[in-house]
Amino acid sequence: MLVLAAAGLLAAAMPATGGPKAVLELFTSQGCSSCPPADKLIGEYADRDDILALSFNVDYWDYLGWRDTLASRDNSDRQRSYAAARGDRDIYTPQIIVNGREHLVGSDRSAVDTAIRQSAGLPIGIDLAETEDAITVSVAGSDQAPPRATLWLVFYQRSVDVPIERGENTGKTVTYSNVVKKLRPIAMWDGKEMVVDLPKSEMEKAKTKRCAVLLQAETEAGLPGPVLGAATLDSAR
Repeated sequence: MLVLAAAGLLAAAMPATGGPKAVLELFTSQGCSSCPPADKLIGEYADRDDILALSFNVDYWDYLGWRDTLASRDNSDRQRSYAAARGDRDIYTPQIIVNGREHLVGSDRSAVDTAIRQSAGLPIGIDLAETEDAITVSVAGSDQAPPRATLWLVFYQRSVDVPIERGENTGKTVTYSNVVKKLRPIAMWDGKEMVVDLPKSEMEKAKTKRCAVLLQAETEAGLPGPVLGAATLDSAR
């Protein structure tokens, strides 16, 4: 309850200037016949500068006859953690989580657009910058920080085309946008201004030129809560 109360105060604060105003996390699967429309929709959001749209391919439909080539158990666990934090069992594909708060059917453009419009935005400013050897993450301070919040580093690939040979989407080639390749915690945030330097070599190991950071509140049990801030970096530009 303390996390929710603090997050509510932050949501009521003035949104941070610059950067994404909303984070969309699409949980999808190559073995899900209902997912291609959502995959197409998330691609449209991925083209917007004011939205950070990410695709998390899950592995729990692999038994249907096609092993998802982009899926990971970590992605499935993240989706389950959201459900546990909400206290429900709403785990399905395609599912979009908006700013770590609301879950929606991933192909429902109207509902997603409404959730984005009604969102208070992301209240904590974050900046990402790069040098030849490092990526620097700068997080603004706030006197209304939640008791627990984690800074996450996300590496993602802009676009992946996958020909699907078996299962419910047999014969289709689906384009997946902003495909998450790696997500890991890099720091805890206590409400104070913070700077974190990361080796540029980590991006090279992930074999991608794109990364983002998410500042996310957590419950006492370590389950994901509201996204408080986000920033992106495209090293290919």
